[in-house]
Amino acid sequence: MDSDLAEAVTALKDAFSQRKLQVQLGKADPPEIERLRKGLKVPARFRSFLAEADPVDVETVTPIERVRFIPAAKLYDEQLGYAVPAPADATGAAPANPNWRKSWIIVARSSLLGDPYFLDISKLDAEGDCPIFTAMTGTDSFKPTLCASSLQQFLRILATAMEVASGFGEALLDDDDERTFREALAPRIKTIDSAALRAGHWT
Repeated sequence: MDSDLAEAVTALKDAFSQRKLQVQLGKADPPEIERLRKGLKVPARFRSFLAEADPVDVETVTPIERVRFIPAAKLYDEQLGYAVPAPADATGAAPANPNWRKSWIIVARSSLLGDPYFLDISKLDAEGDCPIFTAMTGTDSFKPTLCASSLQQFLRILATAMEVASGFGEALLDDDDERTFREALAPRIKTIDSAALRAGHWT
């Protein structure tokens, strides 16, 4: 795991510690990582993340979202269950998500809405990293929205959101509180990933 990614993982762990929330990171088995490389074409940087910080039990908590990572051992089944259409039955049923692309790999889900967070490996960079998107499920259209330009930036944004959320307590928030949270988060995201801020998912 390179130094930038390691620092982002440390920032996320520190945010959990600050909030006194449970987090469990492990080390994925090499055979499982190789299976993900071959079967799903999981890119190099995400594989290094799984090798050193497999998100066994990781769910970030903020007033506007809860992001639960999928551990390495469940990534393959999660991908198949969501992205690959089941064989058509006698009624010719359509696949669950006909808009899903082969270049998308689910790595987390919203615990609040069930929406996926996914890598787009068609946009790989020289470091073997790629942007992370989300999209709203349960609608006629499936429109991806950028969440972060890279894995490292995604982890940084989640850690920062957790830090900002620490000032809001654990009580249920009204619309004004949520708006205040988004306004406090926006300038912090801008310094991490201005493209993600412009996309508007977090704010």
